[in-house]
Amino acid sequence: MSISYKLVQKKHPMKKDDPAKWYAVPNSARPLPPKALTRAATANTTTAPIELEAAMELLAAFIPQQLKQGHTVNVPGLGTFRITFKSEGVEDINLFNAGQMIKSARVMFVPAKELRDSIIRDLRFEDGGVLENKINYASMADYRKAKGLSAPAPGGGGSGSGSGSGGSTPGGQGENPLG
Repeated sequence: MSISYKLVQKKHPMKKDDPAKWYAVPNSARPLPPKALTRAATANTTTAPIELEAAMELLAAFIPQQLKQGHTVNVPGLGTFRITFKSEGVEDINLFNAGQMIKSARVMFVPAKELRDSIIRDLRFEDGGVLENKINYASMADYRKAKGLSAPAPGGGGSGSGSGSGGSTPGGQGENPLG
């Protein structure tokens, strides 16, 4: 199975004077509606979709309750939820005011190693197009054609993981600092 990506030109937020670079971003599909999700997840099992739906609703109510009590919640096979936050520091402990000094509370999810590995293992990437100046090109080949660009020399442009159509990506750009 392949993950579709789209190339988008962006400036690095910390290096605004540097020229924009092309970055691959996931070409995300819409999520399945809840009923379709439970039907798909329970296919070829003895679990009824309504049972999975009820279990997911119970879990969705249970996790916030546990997190608000200060617990970390480990969902076997899925991962761990926990609360994180930032805090200002004080030299004198008597001056600490939680309401003013604890900030940016958020829920953190860390996937279970098995889940993460099952997703990442054998992952392939597929050319999902180029987005430039609010214009979507269906593929890198379509972008090159519209811009009058020739295809890179063999081995010169970098390629995807061997899957998809025209998985070429610009080489030497490093990791996407923008996500």
